[in-house]
Amino acid sequence: MKKLLILTTALAAAASAAHADITVISWGGAYEKSQVEAYNRPFTAQTGIAVKMLAADNPAAPIKSMVESNNVGVDVADVEYTDAIRLCDDGLLEEIDPAILPPAPDGTPATEDFLPGALTDCAVGSMVFSTVYGYDVTKFPDEKPSMIADFFDTEKFPGKRGMRKSARANLEMALMAEGVPAAEVYDVLATPEGLDRAFAKLDTIKRNVVWWEAGAQPPQLLADGEVVMTTAYNGRLFTAVVTENKPFAMVWDGQVYEYELFVIPKGAPNKDAALEYIKFATDTQRLADQTKWISYGPARKSSLSLVGLYEDGKTEMAPHMPTAEANLANALRSSYEFWVDRDIEINERFSTWLAE
Repeated sequence: MKKLLILTTALAAAASAAHADITVISWGGAYEKSQVEAYNRPFTAQTGIAVKMLAADNPAAPIKSMVESNNVGVDVADVEYTDAIRLCDDGLLEEIDPAILPPAPDGTPATEDFLPGALTDCAVGSMVFSTVYGYDVTKFPDEKPSMIADFFDTEKFPGKRGMRKSARANLEMALMAEGVPAAEVYDVLATPEGLDRAFAKLDTIKRNVVWWEAGAQPPQLLADGEVVMTTAYNGRLFTAVVTENKPFAMVWDGQVYEYELFVIPKGAPNKDAALEYIKFATDTQRLADQTKWISYGPARKSSLSLVGLYEDGKTEMAPHMPTAEANLANALRSSYEFWVDRDIEINERFSTWLAE
């Protein structure tokens, strides 16, 4: 009788979820396309649940106001790590039990299969993306930039730079350009002297910087000739080079990589369907499938061996992952512990610095 009750309850939940279309807010562009192809289309085909996509410069931004006004219009949001932790701590997200996530094909539990830190109380990691810098190869016919220090060297490599209008990643890159080893960056940045040192490094190129806010902007800045180098999300640069044949090159030295994660806003109108979507989208095969459309690394260990070709049918994707061994030589994993505690304070300083 108890088993029958459990089965009936499960079937009722599945039936409820099956009739509830969901809305997912993400980042737009090539990243959204990869989600539509790898997750949304097969999810709808399997469950009958339609998925509507919304795009934002930062999908975390509207969640706080939605939840606090009791007017939540999205079911799933794709957010950065620091935002996932902060929103969860503020009680603005639904908790997600990792026990509901599908195991790896060999039976390894999800809690052991996801990369370290990819599962939190309220979020499930999907991809590893990276902030790198790229440059227009036609602007440097002789010596090519190859290190993070070259981005800050406007004498050796003259021209405008593009940078995201945010302190995060910029300060870390500034210290690595100063010669601080990746393993020591956050220890240095946590001190007043270290923070001053990072801002002083940014000072050296400030008058040459064009600031960007949306992920689609950096490749366009390069294409339009407004900058000769720019920081960017690695997937955006990859798409510009491989699918649009842009004369750009990417520099992995000094990359800052982090997770993208799925969360469910507190009070999401279709929570059950949202959970089904996250379970589906973060299984081993789907995360591997996403790499067919974008060069972000899957957050599950069991997905890595399944990474194959790009959608062009010829480009091997494994070497283009932020987590490829060759790309990790001088790489930094973004520290949510550091930024959760200091994000507001440092970004206020950054805004003041920008206005000076």
